[in-house]
Amino acid sequence: MPSILIFLSAFFLPAFVLAHEVYVLPLDVIQAAMANPSPDPFSAIAGNELRFFFWAFVGFVVVSTIAAATFFGLFEKRMLPTLMRLKRYALPLARFTAGLSTLSFGLAGALYGTEIPFDSLFGGVTMLMQIFFVIAGAALTLGIYTRPFALLLALVYAWAGYIYGWYIFTYTDHIGLYILLLLLGSGGYSLSRALHINEMNAPRIIEHLRPLAFPILRILFGFGIMFASIYAKYMYSALALNVVTMYSLTTYFPFDPLFVVLGALIIEFLAGVLFMLGIAVRWSSLFLLFWLSLSLIYFQEDVWPHIILFGLCGVVFLHGYDKFSLEGRLLRRRNSEPVL
Repeated sequence: MPSILIFLSAFFLPAFVLAHEVYVLPLDVIQAAMANPSPDPFSAIAGNELRFFFWAFVGFVVVSTIAAATFFGLFEKRMLPTLMRLKRYALPLARFTAGLSTLSFGLAGALYGTEIPFDSLFGGVTMLMQIFFVIAGAALTLGIYTRPFALLLALVYAWAGYIYGWYIFTYTDHIGLYILLLLLGSGGYSLSRALHINEMNAPRIIEHLRPLAFPILRILFGFGIMFASIYAKYMYSALALNVVTMYSLTTYFPFDPLFVVLGALIIEFLAGVLFMLGIAVRWSSLFLLFWLSLSLIYFQEDVWPHIILFGLCGVVFLHGYDKFSLEGRLLRRRNSEPVL
């Protein structure tokens, strides 16, 4: 039985260590971890070679099994008609996700996460910006004047990048969502469509870029996951190492703490790669949703910074593959596409 639990824990490992470290660690611990040199997670391979290659083999088997099921079309005849009908709900869910997420920023007084308070960005106009985010969030949720608000939120993202530098790449999923809404507008199930409200007319170049909306979202979503893994589990691996030790995760996973961080780094990085390239995106979305839910329960994190992750996993699952996704492009057959 213990061996079975260890085997299963390897798949659920990221559920406990892929939490956003700056959400679950005290401020003084974060500052100390970023001020001092961090250990190289790959050094944990020494002395754990058999474990490393065993789990690498298990991961290869899982991914190749999913790829084989897709290649031979084992699920497509039964599931594809339903999945194709679900595509129409991807844009409304994306808009609804942006709305709830933006509204939560205004209520929490922080942008994207707890580590970016409004007063560090907006100074004396913090209160006005909170009001703006509440209004923008409500408008996006209802689906009215989506393009103007998406443009303004994209400008806010640029301002946050100017203030926080490279760190803002942790949140490229947000700018990907704003770009999608800027290109596609409110879409169905929106107040503007129900009331026949003429929103901001899109320039011709935006109309030409509409087919890129979902590919851009998928790529930036994956890039954000990859960057977060490198930032918190490689460049500043002490952050993830502190999570492992402070929350006694080695009680559940009998590995060296740095080896646990290495596993989380590799799994999170590969998940981002799969999204960016467009490989097994539906399976990756479900997997991400699963461990994200477990992480929130275990660490008792605030839900509001994770609204966008839950929503975008649903968006990617509903929309599936676009013509620029690698797997969709290589394995697309007539009017079909990979299911997983």
